[in-house]
Amino acid sequence: MVDQLLQVVYRPKGNLVDDLETPMPVIRVRPEPTHALEGTRFTSLATPSRGSTDTAVWQVEIDPGTPPTPHSLTREEVFVVLDGVASVRIADVEDTAGPGDAIVVPAEVPFALANAGAQPLRLLCCMPVGGQGRLGDGEPFTPPWAE
Repeated sequence: MVDQLLQVVYRPKGNLVDDLETPMPVIRVRPEPTHALEGTRFTSLATPSRGSTDTAVWQVEIDPGTPPTPHSLTREEVFVVLDGVASVRIADVEDTAGPGDAIVVPAEVPFALANAGAQPLRLLCCMPVGGQGRLGDGEPFTPPWAE
């Protein structure tokens, strides 16, 4: 079944991966978001269920007007803005980020992220496998799009 979920393409000889013992797989993007939550869509890209072992990567798309969900993380998370403008609050610091900007959220620090524009906000997100989210003082949980 895993073979059916992963469409693996191996790079040909004559590139930078020639010295690796194991060929590097390419995990194909899914045509539709894998999860949705109140104006926000998540697309799992490279996650343990899709073949990665150390880093979980997914894309997030947030509709304009979607309220932020303040939370914290057990591991550092990095967002890269692909399209749109993000409004971000990390601890007591507020800022905005645009295309190409990286937002680095330290572990165990409360943060909130929202769409500050009139168009959908698209972000690429990366977190170490095993990182979990926490809403308020609740128990840590693994987001399904990071599994």
